[in-house]
Amino acid sequence: MEFLEMDSVIFSEDKGFQYFYRIIQSVMLDIVIVAGARPNFVKIAPLIHKLLREEKINYTLVHTGQHYDPLMNDVFFEDLSIPAPSYHLGISGGSQNKQTSEIITGFEEFLKDSNAKAVIVVGDVTSTMACSIVTKKLHRDLIHIEAGLRSHDRAMPEEINRILTDSITDYFFTTSREAGANLVKEGIADDRIFFVGNIMIDSLVRTLPFIQRPEVYRTYSLEENNYYLLTLHRADNVDNADVLTDILRAVSESIGDRTCIFPVHPRTEKMLRGTSIFHEIKNIEFIEPLRYLEFLFMQKHAKAVITDSGGIQEETTFMNVPCVTYRTTTERPETITTGSNELAQDLPALKAFLNTLEAGEWKTSSIPPLWDGNTAGRIVQKLHAIYSI
Repeated sequence: MEFLEMDSVIFSEDKGFQYFYRIIQSVMLDIVIVAGARPNFVKIAPLIHKLLREEKINYTLVHTGQHYDPLMNDVFFEDLSIPAPSYHLGISGGSQNKQTSEIITGFEEFLKDSNAKAVIVVGDVTSTMACSIVTKKLHRDLIHIEAGLRSHDRAMPEEINRILTDSITDYFFTTSREAGANLVKEGIADDRIFFVGNIMIDSLVRTLPFIQRPEVYRTYSLEENNYYLLTLHRADNVDNADVLTDILRAVSESIGDRTCIFPVHPRTEKMLRGTSIFHEIKNIEFIEPLRYLEFLFMQKHAKAVITDSGGIQEETTFMNVPCVTYRTTTERPETITTGSNELAQDLPALKAFLNTLEAGEWKTSSIPPLWDGNTAGRIVQKLHAIYSI
């Protein structure tokens, strides 16, 4: 039998392939990326596009199923050109605590049989927190994209998810200097914090050329910069019918004859069914959730957006569309200090901001640092550096 020699290691030809395979594997990084809800899909898309061209990083996409409405998940894989997930945990419905327990159980079954060295989680949804716990209990590296955001309101489920996730994260990728400062205050070492920018903006930059005018634009005879777009989904705003209808009345009273388009989250629709608001308000049009590319079109051409969503604060800032966020706090202060967003903490403030918009006045805004569409590339570069690949 002929023998080959390399670096003083002697092996037979029939074992040569196995040797080289082990060498190749030693310089490869296997990671898992977790997605479970609409914001996750938007944030993972640019990273996956980069990783598809990577030779040294293998990824596996796990979809927890946290959002189970087809308009809230499957359609995003199509609109954002993301390959179908390799694994689907099939979690859907129920309370957040029920979802948490089911995601933990399902993700543990998957991860314990995986060779992945690291798990990447994004944002602040239930899936992010639950999969983070499993990751560390199984002794894998945890990487959090969009780490360090803080609203300083622990009544928000998302704030609890952020705090718990960051408390056990190994490597932190942040959207802003403020987020990094939050982590430092919590005792995180500087060398584990990487200011890479906002990966959601990567998706926005990539998809803006392909946004699609939805049918509702024609149905309601909408004109550019002459309608409002409304989204509400946070528990504080939609879980009490009186609170929800008071918000809708405040919007209706403040926008005059203009039309407000309200794509209704399934959770919100359920709450509205027992009210008379559909018949009472004439200038708010209640529609089904839009596809991502359609929703971006509606944002881009709106006079303003009224929302309680974190991601929409970012998207409107990049597109320089006025935004009024109806919440008591925001974890994205740069959208206010630098961007086009304002925080309405109560109904009088909401009405005041809408009156300002109706008067044709709004502040001058700009785009925060590193919101440039290149965040995914910076993340991949950092992965190379962290894992020496």
